[in-house]
Amino acid sequence: MPIAVYVLGLAVFAQGTSEFMLSGLLSGIAGDLDVSLGAAGLLTSAFAVGMVIGAPLTALVGRTWPRRRALLFFLGVFVAVHVVGALTSSYGVLLATRVVGALANAGFWAVALVTALAMVAPHQRARATAVVVGGVTVACVVGVPAGAALGELWGWRSAFWAVALVSVPAVVALLVAVPGGRPDDAPQVSAESELRALARPRLLLTLLVMALVQGATFCTFSYLEPLVTRVTGFGAGWVPVVLALFGVGSFAGVTLAGRLADARPGALIGIGMSALAAGWAALALTAAHPVAALVLVLLQGALAFGTGTTLITRVFHLAPDAPTMAGSFATAAFNVGAAAGPWLGGLALGAGLGFRSPVWVSALLMCLALAGAGALAAVRGQAAVAE
Repeated sequence: MPIAVYVLGLAVFAQGTSEFMLSGLLSGIAGDLDVSLGAAGLLTSAFAVGMVIGAPLTALVGRTWPRRRALLFFLGVFVAVHVVGALTSSYGVLLATRVVGALANAGFWAVALVTALAMVAPHQRARATAVVVGGVTVACVVGVPAGAALGELWGWRSAFWAVALVSVPAVVALLVAVPGGRPDDAPQVSAESELRALARPRLLLTLLVMALVQGATFCTFSYLEPLVTRVTGFGAGWVPVVLALFGVGSFAGVTLAGRLADARPGALIGIGMSALAAGWAALALTAAHPVAALVLVLLQGALAFGTGTTLITRVFHLAPDAPTMAGSFATAAFNVGAAAGPWLGGLALGAGLGFRSPVWVSALLMCLALAGAGALAAVRGQAAVAE
């Protein structure tokens, strides 16, 4: 595996830390900037919305740029807005930096996925995708808890400084490791042609399934703290342990999927989705039992990110004639789920359905994902008959 692929994973680690770290910093931000917790929470929503909108827009803007230039530009903007965010005393400016940072992150993600796949042989595509996505799982295990710890020790601004500083080695490494110039496989087709290619039913259904799987994942992940403290009975000190356990499972799932998905992607997706639906239901039923809860958190993390990684690889397989825009649509689908899942879980909690309710929502979303996969199989069968 080329060293440049691991460099891309390092940059994604820094950006993934930024995306998720605010969950442990909201009280400090609200107090320092004199805003409500709800307003501080909008900083997370703004980032998610920026990722969804920004992925296709930034891919369109940078589709003909040399990949190293595009990666350096997006990462440079990401570093700059975190410096501004660390320095500002204005909530409005901080909110703007989250939106701009998300746009830059979305652009980087889209180009990074295409770049990683272009640097490896066809039989290594899933593994390369896993290395890049693995940056997010490492952020869950290490980056997010570290950001929360920094916020507790030296204030929320220190976490922003840390993200900027961690990104600097990635900038240097990109300069050295990623080839410059326009790649041989740079797009020769128009943006309109790529967008038409992305309108195929099989691809759209795959993106929908991906969004539902990620929605189920982040619905429960966002509300693990009240689940394990109010239902399982763990003390507050166990919360970082449970979150890290989910992250460890995620990293294991991504790594395993990277080694298996190139050979049998369909089987891996089907088995993973079925196991996820059963696993979320099992967690909702057994959340009061500590051992069962811990085991299921680990397994669900592995299944969720292993399946998600394989779905990303599948998007590129279904859109070979949309090499730049496919990554952006996969990024957007991922973040639609990341935004919608916590919102739906919050609605369930707000309706008084109990602390297990977000997990049941995750199970329901996975049932919808399985229905989408069934529709996808039907469309694939019709296409085979037509041929």
